Amino acid sequence: MVIELFNFGGYGHFIWFAFIFTFVNCYVLYLTTSKELYKKEKLFLSEFKQTVPTKIEVVKQRREVKTVLSGSSIF
Repeated sequence: MVIELFNFGGYGHFIWFAFIFTFVNCYVLYLTTSKELYKKEKLFLSEFKQTVPTKIEVVKQRREVKTVLSGSSIF
């Protein structure tokens, strides 16, 4: 019964070949993409890592206290 399930009605050798072909191609594509990404990351870091770092100073916010005049005629 299990053999019949994997046989796919006589078309098993075509279906299993298609599955294997697809998974192998996806794996090769993954490997080449990750290898290319590693190269690009290495190139990016070599170009931009050695620049002079700039120090960013945080400006403290000044709080302005606004007083509301109680006798104001403007609403």
